[in-house]
Amino acid sequence: MRHRLRPFLAVIIAARALAADPVAEDANLKFFRDMAETRNFTLGRPVSPKFSPDGATVFFLRASPRSPVLRLYEFTVADGTERELLSPEQLLGGGGEQISAEEKARRERQRQSMKGFTAFELSQDGARLLVSLSGKLYLVNRSDLKFTELPGQNWIDPHFSPDGKFVAAVKDRELHLIALASFAVTPVTRGATELISHGTSEFVAQEEMKRDHGYWWSPDSTSFLYQETDETGVENRYVANSLHPEEVPAKFAYPKAGSPNAIVHLGLVSRSGGATTWVSWNVAKFPYVARVSWDNPAAPLTILVQNREQTEQMLLAVDPATGATRELLRETDAAWINLDYEVDTPLWTTDGKFFLWTTESRGSFQVELRDASGHFIREITPVSFAYRGLVGLDEATKSVIVRGSHDSREVQLWRFPLEGGGGQAIASERGHHHAVLAKHAGRMVHTFDQFNGRYGVEVMTTTGQRLAQLKVTAETPLRLPTTELTEAKSLPLFDAAITRPHDFQTGKKYPVIMQVYAGPTSKTVNAVIRSYLPDQWMADQGYIVVRVDGRGTPWKGRDWERVIKGNFIDIALNDQIAGLLALAGQYPELDLSRVGVTGWSFGGYFSAMAAIRRPDVFRAGVAGAPVTTWENYDTHYTERYLGTPQTNPEAYKVSNVTTYASELRRPLMLIHGITDDNVYFQHTMQLADALFMAGKPYELLPMLGTHMIADPVVKLRQQQRIIEFFNLNLKGTQ
Repeated sequence: MRHRLRPFLAVIIAARALAADPVAEDANLKFFRDMAETRNFTLGRPVSPKFSPDGATVFFLRASPRSPVLRLYEFTVADGTERELLSPEQLLGGGGEQISAEEKARRERQRQSMKGFTAFELSQDGARLLVSLSGKLYLVNRSDLKFTELPGQNWIDPHFSPDGKFVAAVKDRELHLIALASFAVTPVTRGATELISHGTSEFVAQEEMKRDHGYWWSPDSTSFLYQETDETGVENRYVANSLHPEEVPAKFAYPKAGSPNAIVHLGLVSRSGGATTWVSWNVAKFPYVARVSWDNPAAPLTILVQNREQTEQMLLAVDPATGATRELLRETDAAWINLDYEVDTPLWTTDGKFFLWTTESRGSFQVELRDASGHFIREITPVSFAYRGLVGLDEATKSVIVRGSHDSREVQLWRFPLEGGGGQAIASERGHHHAVLAKHAGRMVHTFDQFNGRYGVEVMTTTGQRLAQLKVTAETPLRLPTTELTEAKSLPLFDAAITRPHDFQTGKKYPVIMQVYAGPTSKTVNAVIRSYLPDQWMADQGYIVVRVDGRGTPWKGRDWERVIKGNFIDIALNDQIAGLLALAGQYPELDLSRVGVTGWSFGGYFSAMAAIRRPDVFRAGVAGAPVTTWENYDTHYTERYLGTPQTNPEAYKVSNVTTYASELRRPLMLIHGITDDNVYFQHTMQLADALFMAGKPYELLPMLGTHMIADPVVKLRQQQRIIEFFNLNLKGTQ
């Protein structure tokens, strides 16, 4: 096989030409096109639900089944009626949506690829809503549906004040205030430069900590806590659009492993501006601000800070008058401390006397109760329960609502008594369940995605009584995947999923494609049947598609996950192979003489490693957006597992794909978006160069776009190239 550089422009032009003539497609292509255009049949589902203060109304966003444009709706629980409050078309007047470069970057960090109203906010009195579109802000009155455009543009991260009299938002790297009585706009902070910003979170907070906000209102609406970010020492990276070389490359401050991070300080300032009172803690030792909580007038302002190694963290209470801090609790872990991405803990009781905290200190994630001084009171969820997220505290029934189960593949809704004792399942049908809790009404919006294909959104009480059903307009697939959830009978046991062709023939041997992630923070074997639609598409081309979750993946306890400390690949690779071999012993239809592997991001990294290091098992690999050289990935993620390149160079060497480039013996395809600002195209080019210099053949598919691929035609063409590659190298056909 020779080097082949597939021209991405030709691919896209051909894709768009064929898009105009879908009649030419066969059934398999139509299936994938339907899947891509409907976002795995999720467009048309209600998203981002919020309750009115009295719990009588639910506000939500919803797109149409084949359009990713979100509109704003209102649902009345009592009679089940729905009305559309606002559409992007009303505001744009026929024009197109314009998104600033800064907002595009924020959405990339949030994995947000929808259009229209991607977020909205309800005032605390429930009378008005705030939406943003094309960098402009709009105020919507619920009573008459009249909307008002607020002054200014290019706004970032807008929020009502708790009293509903003001809106705060960021533009030009400064926090601003908009008075809703006069529409006067005034800056709250000053002194921003090209390297110093106020009111926005830094890259690693958005990308890795899932902390999107860089300012917080005080509960009495009189002041702010805001973040000052100094990127003076952070390395800059420049991303050019090769299709438009006349454009100036985009510049990003990107802290790669072992290099300086942005310096973050927190300041307290009056809403009218003026002098800042800086929050005092040991920033040098604890540079990461992971969480901020300041929404309860009876509870203190709290911040969660971590050391750079992420082996120690402190929860601090802040005095808003002086900026002084006091320690509420401290946690350490010899390997690393995971953040709870599901909730901004601590979650305080209304009276401010207690708070809920989530921790892995006993071996797996749990919810516990602590008093206002931080002293431990009791465990709320048992260590044996596979906790997945904290929904909230229902003080009326003195219970804590959580997501989790006793099966790591499922996510149910459970209620545990605040005073301790056994829990009770509220929604336990096999699948994944989510909920948003009303503040005081004892109600929640329950979203379920079951393994039998049933999906719905309903309003229910916190004790499980169903009250109303929200409308879902999403299309449903003509056939569900054949996926079987199972266990690989290896030691240890691994969660696994097998997807067979719809025309599967007993006694026949099929080539195998392993669909992988195989790394921390993401589990691939889940009881959500729609997540296997891409697997089914590949399976229907004549394959068995297999997923395995080995050690290093989440939700099976601290020790299970932390065995990869200092080495990203060896245990992960051995576990995937052990799982595959065990499954082949259980399911004779798996032909181990024809095994391919594919994945994206960490899964792309793993696929490249698997194809290179274990040619005895994997006959071909497709690596999408792979991180090939970990010293070029960001600090907060990489150093959590590998330390720094300066202190642990061997960890980076053994985990580096280019270390093994000369060992490639099997066909390998590399796919990457050339404007990816998360896993830079640099990674694929470094591996391509190493392979070239070692005299090893490979295929390269550069694509327009970033780390996310939303365009359905591009997704279709990408999958066609992947299946063609596997057909050629696992079947000998194309």
